[in-house]
Amino acid sequence: MVSDAGLTGKNRQIVDRVIDIGKNQFRILEQGEGPAVLFAHGFPDTADTWRSQMHALAEEGYRAVALDMRGFGASFSPSEVEQYTSPYIVGDLVGVLDALEIPSCTLVGHDWGADHAQKAMLMRPDRFKALVSVSIPYAPRGETSLNDSLRDRGLGDRYYALAFDNPDTSKQFLPAGKTIASVLYWLSASPPPEQRWDPIDPAKHMLRPAPVAAPDWADPNYVRRTIAAFEHSGFETGLNYYRAVPHTFELMSAYKNAVIRQPSLYVWGCSGRAVSILHSSNPTVHDMRASQPGLVDVVRLEDTGHWVQHEAADRLNAELLEFLRTHAPREI
Repeated sequence: MVSDAGLTGKNRQIVDRVIDIGKNQFRILEQGEGPAVLFAHGFPDTADTWRSQMHALAEEGYRAVALDMRGFGASFSPSEVEQYTSPYIVGDLVGVLDALEIPSCTLVGHDWGADHAQKAMLMRPDRFKALVSVSIPYAPRGETSLNDSLRDRGLGDRYYALAFDNPDTSKQFLPAGKTIASVLYWLSASPPPEQRWDPIDPAKHMLRPAPVAAPDWADPNYVRRTIAAFEHSGFETGLNYYRAVPHTFELMSAYKNAVIRQPSLYVWGCSGRAVSILHSSNPTVHDMRASQPGLVDVVRLEDTGHWVQHEAADRLNAELLEFLRTHAPREI
């Protein structure tokens, strides 16, 4: 649970509002004053996933901002798949800074938020000065897209995300009251290891009925808000992040083999299966610095799955603050 004890003035309350980015509206949460930290979430989630981290940073003198990403919650949700490519998403992140008159910031991203935050480091190093990737590591654009690589490995019929190209996929995520609980549970470290979600085993899919209404690590208010958000928005536009992968691959050709030079941190839960096809079971700083020369550390969390910001909230908060104090410039 997040408490407001010890906070005063602007640092006490999270402000929940809608801002204009060009002609489009985006919902943001904002808390605290000081150097800015912008949080980007993944699927299926909203800005509310970051409340614990926002509170911790505000208490230590930072300005924490999180947005409902394009296609989620109360933010702009176009139907066209092509509008979910990295140039659009990075444009949204820059737009938040512009709307709030923030010259530059540190970016923290989880899941798809991490992927697009990494690309923001490449595309706008003038605005994004430091990076924290949660659960998803950085992989430079190579010769072959992730989707094509998986097909080449014979996983085209097994890898979960390739099935999301089906226009009826979003119906499988209904009703949100049941499927949000399923995704939170099966992707976490809560189930027995042999039962956890596996991205290349259709029998262990993420939408199996969960044995609990919500995992014990999940704040009931967060679960309630997330269910309500998807009951309102549905899941179709959120799935467009997966469908846009080949489009982003083509658009990012100028960044082939590009490295992230800003100070960065990678935090991941070793009980999660999502990373099993993205890196080894024990990636080291040395291994990952080839593509991230500014990488400070790799934090491997035991007994933690995909939902690091919830399952290991206190540890992630501590790692964030240490990274910000040491490696993120205070003048941001």
